[in-house]
Amino acid sequence: MNWRLQGSKVLVVDLDGRTVRAATGSMVAYEGDVSFKSAGVGGGGGLRAALKQRVTGEALSLMEVRGSGTVHLAVKAMDVVLLELSGEELRAESEQLLALSDGLRTDVVFAGLHGASSGQGLFTTKVTGSGPVALLSAGGPPIPLQVSPRFPLVVDPQAFIASRGQLQQSFVTDVSWRNLVGESSGEAFSLRFEGSGVVYVQPEERG
Repeated sequence: MNWRLQGSKVLVVDLDGRTVRAATGSMVAYEGDVSFKSAGVGGGGGLRAALKQRVTGEALSLMEVRGSGTVHLAVKAMDVVLLELSGEELRAESEQLLALSDGLRTDVVFAGLHGASSGQGLFTTKVTGSGPVALLSAGGPPIPLQVSPRFPLVVDPQAFIASRGQLQQSFVTDVSWRNLVGESSGEAFSLRFEGSGVVYVQPEERG
């Protein structure tokens, strides 16, 4: 199965009979004998994942794409980044997931006391296994930021897309920077990452 980008905003997958899970409604064109159906409860993660999503509010709406042909996937002209996982863990905002190969599994995990980075709940989406995964970025290409034990990273939660590697995530209350940009309403916090890995952020904050 071949995955590639067409420009910066469209993911193209050449199907070989295996299943790809993609964000519901993300198909913009396809060629060949291709079928689409709902990935079912939990975005294909099973009943346990579905119950977690219902309780936590971390929604993951996916469809199964299968057949012999080529499918083109995109969402709202957002930029796409294509990553290859080799047994490591990726944690991502559910709304930033465009597509996952059949070798990857998803689950909902506890993100911390202050809630998920989107502010929608206490949980985020974990992706594990081996294979390609495509993520979405608003406002331009995603920015990969390296984290090392010597240099922890702090990011705006509304710009966070995903993280991979041996990272520990915590929440830092930091009102000062939001006051500077006129965003002092509500609880102000940042995401802090320590360890070794990569954090992906987008140039445009989620609304």
